[in-house]
Amino acid sequence: MSLLSSVIRKAAPAMALAALCASLLVGCAPKNGEAEVYARAVPERGDDFAWENDYVFYRAYGASLETSLDFLTSPGFDVWVKNPGPIMMDKLYKDELENGLSYHNYRGLGKDCYKVSKSLGAGASSVVIADTLRFPATNWRAYEILEQEPRKVVFVLKYPKWDVCGYTISLDKKITVEAGTHFCKAEDVYTFTGPTQELPVAAGIIRHDIRSEFKGDDRFAIWERASDQSKEPEDGMIGLGLVMPGAKAQAIIQDHSVLMKNVRSGETLTYYFGNCWSKADVKTDKDWFDMVKAVK
Repeated sequence: MSLLSSVIRKAAPAMALAALCASLLVGCAPKNGEAEVYARAVPERGDDFAWENDYVFYRAYGASLETSLDFLTSPGFDVWVKNPGPIMMDKLYKDELENGLSYHNYRGLGKDCYKVSKSLGAGASSVVIADTLRFPATNWRAYEILEQEPRKVVFVLKYPKWDVCGYTISLDKKITVEAGTHFCKAEDVYTFTGPTQELPVAAGIIRHDIRSEFKGDDRFAIWERASDQSKEPEDGMIGLGLVMPGAKAQAIIQDHSVLMKNVRSGETLTYYFGNCWSKADVKTDKDWFDMVKAVK
């Protein structure tokens, strides 16, 4: 068992321990051919938490980002597009932080050309109160790695209690990442007290420069231009998709496409989110929409 898989609970790392934590975690990085999935906290880059398989990469923002770098509090998932193949996260983070080579520039593995800002990004969720997305008051504050194997990783991101519109709410977001797929599984548990016994929860994707889209009863897919071209022009397209079994509504809220379902406090909301890049293995919107339609 690796050191990373043996770590059951970690609070968001203090800045004074960032270098130590980073060195320990990088030391657990998968070697070539050893693993097709990987997840870790990234204390050296604003307390990101990143996860990746052979087709997709995501990250969620952590505590340090609220007071440094971008001064950003956001529940949104960021996407780095990638070519199918080896885990790239440690190399791209190291190149950015130690070698002055931005991960917004493509150098053969992948790149960050997706814009999140204060949004759900590429598949996070939020409670909806008075027809408005009500985001957590902070970025994630703790994580728990439940399983880390060569072809599967399961972890939980924990968002502490916040008060909004008479409710006190907390969120545990469990994510399962498996090899060989463009999709991850989310199991969100909102715990709350307040005026009602149920709250609507929306899982969604922020809308950028959309060129085409597909909508089904319990799913949707978007085909859009790369939304972050701050470092280099990008002529590729990004496919994004979301599937929520048993979704009760589909809507556009605050420039997000969302699927919605009512939940009780402590009830699990399950959905799937995924992405692709037209300059990698999924070349057309039709190919991407067919993949989203095939998710079960």
